[in-house]
Amino acid sequence: MKSWLSAFGRRLLPVAIRRKIVRLTRWPPVGRVRFGSLRRLRPISAEWGLDRGKPIDRYFIERFLAQNAADIQGRVLEIGANSYTLAFGGARVTQSDVLHVAEDRPQVTIVGDLTAGEHIQPDMFDCIILTQTLQAIYDVRAAIATVHRTLKPGGVVLATVPGIGKISRYDMERWGYYWGFTTASARRLFEEAFRPANVQVEAYGNVLTSISFLHGLAVEELRAGELEAVDPDFQMLITIRAVKDTA
Repeated sequence: MKSWLSAFGRRLLPVAIRRKIVRLTRWPPVGRVRFGSLRRLRPISAEWGLDRGKPIDRYFIERFLAQNAADIQGRVLEIGANSYTLAFGGARVTQSDVLHVAEDRPQVTIVGDLTAGEHIQPDMFDCIILTQTLQAIYDVRAAIATVHRTLKPGGVVLATVPGIGKISRYDMERWGYYWGFTTASARRLFEEAFRPANVQVEAYGNVLTSISFLHGLAVEELRAGELEAVDPDFQMLITIRAVKDTA
């Protein structure tokens, strides 16, 4: 009945009247949305919320790593720094390695390009922590192939990639910032290197967390229920757990 009435109204009512009805029957009414502090052309924080508290993407990253903390054991490779290795691996980690493409930082044990995998032997690591890295690598397939090659049989990669988010200007100006991902693209990329049954892909986020993250709001500014709600149409952060076959 409702669809019949709508079709009848579209045929008989003038356009101006139909538009007025639409404006009056939507909530909030069209043109009456209160943007408040969000009605601005610059984000509230240009530092992803670091200057306000914990960035929203880090909340999801740390939740993912905590859920899979048992995988972080043995010889572990992390990109850029080993903070997550230490925080979530603890005494289970027997050796911590850090890979960086260009910078010889104190924590870095391997200077190299993940797409080439130079200086990284096959079957080397029990776990690879690959958080927020693949978006800055143009040849994503080659990087994932290196990850698979350098994991020991039964080894695990714990990866996160951005979906909805702000470009990192730091990365863009040094080595590039190339990609945003969805669960579909992440799954397809990892299943090209790992057996599909060994790949688990999930998304975190909803419209509110996405808007908040784009504006640089922090975790402390959202309620627990707002953070936990997942809307598959607003994939703010994608997580991947992939296991290398034992044979």
